[in-house]
Amino acid sequence: MVDTVRIRESFTVLQDPQTLYEFWKRLSNLPSFLPKVRAVETFDDTRSRWNIEGPNDRHYVWDAETVVDDPGRSIAWATAAGSGARHRGAIEFRPATGNRGTVVTAAVEYTPPPLEGLGAKPLGGDPEQLVREGLRRFKQLVETGEIPTVEGQPSGRDEGRKRRRAARPRGEVAR
Repeated sequence: MVDTVRIRESFTVLQDPQTLYEFWKRLSNLPSFLPKVRAVETFDDTRSRWNIEGPNDRHYVWDAETVVDDPGRSIAWATAAGSGARHRGAIEFRPATGNRGTVVTAAVEYTPPPLEGLGAKPLGGDPEQLVREGLRRFKQLVETGEIPTVEGQPSGRDEGRKRRRAARPRGEVAR
């Protein structure tokens, strides 16, 4: 039997609690910063369907319900009855001391489905690292409007120069 995974992470974000609450409440924003979340379809104010990427091109889909909605303070959710997954979580927004933004705390609890050899890592990664990365990306997105990345950037080496040098006959000098 697989044990329940419990994760709690916090970040301080340089925005007010209400702004952060409103951004998170709009579930269509979540795939833009949460690793492995491919889509969240909203049915009404409390029900949604989540599409999550797993290892080996597997996708998991479940329905969730908002169980707590305290505007500007917190949102909590749990998988809907009969959805096949066991997952619940909460996001809390508390003013940071000294008027230094908002402390955002995510608490997630889930029981992974029994998958051969994957144990508590059905999403193909360390669950704590995935939550931490999600909060870090959330912070970047709401503070700067983008998530910095090095994807697609050159490494700083002149790859064309290497190919030209390799194509020259041995002993020939470039002019």
